[in-house]
Amino acid sequence: MSRFSDEDRERIRSQLVETGRELFTQYGFERTRISDLTTEVGIGTSTFYQFFDSKEELYVKVLLLERKRLEQKIAEAVVDGETPREEVRLFLKTTLAEVQANPLISALIVEGELRTLQDQLEKLEADGKFTKDKSSSPDLPFVERWAELDTFRFDDKDLIDQLFISLVFTVRARDAPVGADSGVEYDQIEDALIETVVDGLFVTSK
Repeated sequence: MSRFSDEDRERIRSQLVETGRELFTQYGFERTRISDLTTEVGIGTSTFYQFFDSKEELYVKVLLLERKRLEQKIAEAVVDGETPREEVRLFLKTTLAEVQANPLISALIVEGELRTLQDQLEKLEADGKFTKDKSSSPDLPFVERWAELDTFRFDDKDLIDQLFISLVFTVRARDAPVGADSGVEYDQIEDALIETVVDGLFVTSK
């Protein structure tokens, strides 16, 4: 029987998630040990398993919360767009900035780590130890809205999603050796690329 009160359990679980976020960000999934997590939280290693079945389960939880944070940031940025074109530009700018700045977001989108843990996630659901809710969905409502516009070039939401994901891979260009001697700053390249993509997504009125 657990020696923790419900309040203690909620506090420790939250601390493990936040500590996991910090250590996974700093060291990555493979290099983060359960003992590292429990030392930071101040509990025994064996106690970890009262809260999560495995390090993978904690990682899934952290990644899903990180995706939720990303979706919130994107939604807050897009709402400032006065036109669909500006909304798409803000969407791309925010997403690329987050991938570049946040290793967990890069793991989510570029490395696709959440997809590699899909079997683990499904097992947790089957065992009743994890429940997906609407906030777990990667879908963002304005993508569907853009797809319905007469001026938007594509009407397949899945195609649009994959197009955006493919574009995200360009953030690796910041660290690429190709063009290292160029006088053009990465931010200029990214801005030009975003504008080119946005121009290509909308049909020019005749």
